[in-house]
Amino acid sequence: MRQALEGSQAIARAVSLCKPQVVSAYPITPQTHIVENLSRLVADGELECELVSVESEFSAASVALGAVAAGSRAYTASSSQGILLMAEVLFNIAGLRMPLVLTCANRAVSAPLSIWNDQQDSMAVRDAGWIQLYCADNQEAVDTTIQAFRIAEQCELPVMVCVDGFTLTHTLEVLEMPEPEQVDAFLPPFRFARRLDPDKPLSVGTLVSPEYFTETRHDHHQALRDATDIIVQAQQEWLTISGRDSGGLLRQSGPADARTAILTLGSIAGTLEEAMEAHGTGAPARLIVLRAFRPFPDQALRDACQGLERLIVLERALSPGAGGIVGSEVRAALSALDRPPRVFNFAVGLGGRDVPLEIYPRLLDAVDAGRGSDFDILDLDPSKLPAEDA
Repeated sequence: MRQALEGSQAIARAVSLCKPQVVSAYPITPQTHIVENLSRLVADGELECELVSVESEFSAASVALGAVAAGSRAYTASSSQGILLMAEVLFNIAGLRMPLVLTCANRAVSAPLSIWNDQQDSMAVRDAGWIQLYCADNQEAVDTTIQAFRIAEQCELPVMVCVDGFTLTHTLEVLEMPEPEQVDAFLPPFRFARRLDPDKPLSVGTLVSPEYFTETRHDHHQALRDATDIIVQAQQEWLTISGRDSGGLLRQSGPADARTAILTLGSIAGTLEEAMEAHGTGAPARLIVLRAFRPFPDQALRDACQGLERLIVLERALSPGAGGIVGSEVRAALSALDRPPRVFNFAVGLGGRDVPLEIYPRLLDAVDAGRGSDFDILDLDPSKLPAEDA
């Protein structure tokens, strides 16, 4: 059914269609609307679940962990400092292989304080062992949320669905909301084989000595690598049911014979698509939108970059003292090609700075001028720097 919905409202309805038995919540901008809408669905009798209001994001993640360990389908959401406060528990959830879903409404991390969008929060916990899927628009956010429960429960790994704060969470879009029957056909009831049972006592999260710790990390790493097939399979099956394709691990648009491509992730993909259409003069370029960041889709990326001469990586976060986060991983993955494209890496839109349609010609001009061969911030304004740094 087509409806005009705010992104947060649509995500909440998608979660509700998946019938979580426990939702734990703590408010933080710009995530708050998601759990507010879930609480309204519970109050109106449209969702039967235990909605637990907690005292912090650490508690929210802990409640979700305990719920899954007891055999319940669980969900939570957070942003920015909340994700960082959860960090200890996020590592525990992943290490214990607890299949739950979390929405990260991406927001800049302080200091300095910012409530606006970039992707520094989810990037900060990229090595926690979660599957991370990034959404380009709110339709993808709806479909990816539903797929995330299926992926998590099939892999026994947690899934973080990353949605740009405000840019998507607070934006009204006309969406195709799935029917309950479609979700029921796609997502079977949750059965957790390792759930805690008083009749069959066992311990979880126990001390592991050095003799076995390496093997546990290897198994976790391998499970994430194997998840690529399950992510693709879930997308293909959802396409059959819904008729919509979010791209699996990544998606491409533009001329197949282009020798230049731009790679990005999140909502900036929509800006680039429109900008490339509006400013599509000169040599053609292709757009590559990364959907899965963990597991990193290195083989799919190498396949997509065959024959390219230049690849421009555009990201909305950075690693201070190092530079690009996504760009560094892209360079490492493409080094296995016989003739890898030359990679240019830029950050843009940090702290919610507007990214206009002029970004496309500016990006190409910057590359032609030799910028980004290592790492550069595309929209840096030297006049706003301290005099000694300008």
